[in-house]
This record gives sequence, C-alpha cells and structure tokens, in this order.
Amino acid sequence: MRIGITCYPSAGGSGIVASELGMKLAERGHHVHFISSEPPFRLNTYMENVFYHPVAATNYALFKSPPYTLPLAVKMVEISKNYNLDLLHVHYAIPHAASAYLAREILAAEGKPPKIITTLHGTDITLVGADASFFDITKFSINQSDGVTAVSNYLAEETVREFSITRDIKVIHNFFDATRFKPGTSNCCKSQFAADDEFLIIHLSNFRPVKRSPDVIDIFAKIKKSLPAKLLLIGEGPDTTLVRRLVKRKGLEDSVIFLGAQIRVEEILPCGDLFLLPSQEESFGLSALEAMACGVPLVGSLGSGISEVIEDGVTGMLHPVGDTGAMADSAIELLGDPVRHKSFQEASIRRANDRFLDTNIVTEYERYYECVLERCSEDAKAMKVQ
Repeated sequence: MRIGITCYPSAGGSGIVASELGMKLAERGHHVHFISSEPPFRLNTYMENVFYHPVAATNYALFKSPPYTLPLAVKMVEISKNYNLDLLHVHYAIPHAASAYLAREILAAEGKPPKIITTLHGTDITLVGADASFFDITKFSINQSDGVTAVSNYLAEETVREFSITRDIKVIHNFFDATRFKPGTSNCCKSQFAADDEFLIIHLSNFRPVKRSPDVIDIFAKIKKSLPAKLLLIGEGPDTTLVRRLVKRKGLEDSVIFLGAQIRVEEILPCGDLFLLPSQEESFGLSALEAMACGVPLVGSLGSGISEVIEDGVTGMLHPVGDTGAMADSAIELLGDPVRHKSFQEASIRRANDRFLDTNIVTEYERYYECVLERCSEDAKAMKVQ
C-alpha cells in the first residue's frame, strides 16, 4: 500500500504512535509518506520505504500568523498525485482530518481520491475538539472520514458521547516495539542517577497541565520522607518551569534530575524502579506502556484510558486524580516489599507482551486499511470493523 501519514512532530503520544506505525509499515514493504511541518519526533534515521515531505507555512504579511491547515491540504494533494497514495492516515483530528477532507475533495474532481483514516488520540477530542470554536469542524471531519480509529475504548466512548457520533469507531490500542522496549536493554547504568541503596523513580511526559506534573513532585516528596530515592524527569513542556520552582521550594534539588526531552527513552526506562503518571486524564498512556514493557510498575491516576493499560493491583496501583497521598503510600508500600515489587515487574512485562505487542497491533491497522479500501471480504469486514 501507498500510505500518507500526517501527525504533529512533537514528543506527544500521537506523533510517537504515528511515526512508530509508519516505520513498522515500511518494514513490511508498504510505502509510507510522512506529511508534516517537521520530521516526526522518532523519525530520526533513514529507512527504506519511508519518505518525508515538509509542509511550508506561508509567511505573508496579510496573515497575523502563518496558516497551516490550507498548506497542509495542498501538500496532501501534491503527494497523493505524485505517489498515487491509497490512503491518508491522519493522527489527531484538529486540523489534520479537516485538511485531509479538503485534499480528498480536490482530488475527487481529478480522479480517484485516497481514502481518509482519522485516528483519535485524546486531547483532540476531550480538550481541543470539545472547545466551542472547534466543535463543529471536529464532528464534521470525523463523520467525513472513510475510517475512524481510537486508541482506547474510553476515548471511543468519549467521542460518541461528546459529539453524538453514530458512525463506527474502531478501537486499536497503542503498541510498543518489542525489540527496543524490554528489561535489561538500557545503555545507561542506574548508578548514573541514583546510589545503590536508592530507588529510581521516573516520570515521562510533555509536561502539559493535563499531566499534573506538579503532583509528581508532591508524591515524590512524600516518598522521600520514607525511602531513599531519586526522581528522574524526562520531557519538556509548559509546566517545566513550574515544576522546577516546586522542586526548589521543597528543597529537593539534590534528589530530582531534569533530563529534558529524549528520543531513545528505551535506553533509560529499564533503569527505573517505579513510574509515576498522576495525569488528569490519559486516553491511553503510551509512556506507561513503554515503561511497563521494560518491567517498571506504575503508580498513577484511576479512570480514563490508563485503566485499559494498567491492571490495578497487578501491574500498578491506581488512585483518584489528585490523591497524591494515596499514590505516595502505594509507592512506598510497593518499593518496600521486594517480593511484591518483583511480581509487579514480571506481570508488567507479561501484560505488555500479551496485549500490546507491535506485531499484533500493526497487523490490526493493516487489516483495517484493507477494509477501508474495500479489499477485504465481507466476513473480515464484519469482524474487524467495529
């Protein structure tokens, strides 16, 4: 197949999943064309069958800020024509699905247009799309797509509820690369971050308000009173400065390490003893899955899509949003019990490999592509398109 993929290139879950999916599809012989403003975050090396086409924003004096949606649609048209694309797979509804719709309408007048598949990732529905200024275009773009997927049952249900969507939404969970995310593969040593008698606790996110990164500091401060530990923070975002201030206010400068944005987090995660993710909402929780695959149990927030990833009481411990006291108590309890901690590690690895293995999930996408392109049998369509 000849597939165009559009995503945000930043270090968020949608861009990471899109780039990982594109690379896996290319390994299987499909021709994958990334169409975005910059190369996606994890697309950092040459690969056969992978192409990148930048979208140049028009910097014309009339515009207050350079527009992106229309140049993106034009670039989609150009690449679809030049490479005879079978489908455009857009990740994050706003504005990518709208741009794809415009591109398809332009191409329809000239011949066979590509099919559009929109993958919903979370805040494009729960925050951005739900905003009154984007609501109608988000709903329209979802309904006009030839296929729609969501990364969790939670997100699919939220989309139906929020936008009164009546069309089918196929749930295809996120995945991890089993050749990279696994225990014992770290290129770093835990001793780079923590002493032998200290636990290493990790938080990885884009430090946006929805991640509640200040809660991470509150939880860690409580843990630190009971156990020797260091906190490793991976990522950058709007709340980074706030977190730094909080660390200083609590006198934790010597115990918290700011590592910044990292591409190859699989080389760091296996060093951790515990992963903290106290988010307000997680439509899936890709960072939690990647930590889990490396054998790192999680303590975080109950509800939303994270409950489809973490098995509470088996691979992690989940508590109501904002209950940092309960989260800290669970962390202390787990870290203080080596036998139970080991059982959580082993269960995490098993669950990741049983439920979210890349080979299985990428095959789901391939089958869904075939169904949207109407190349699959009616029986397969009935089974796979939910």
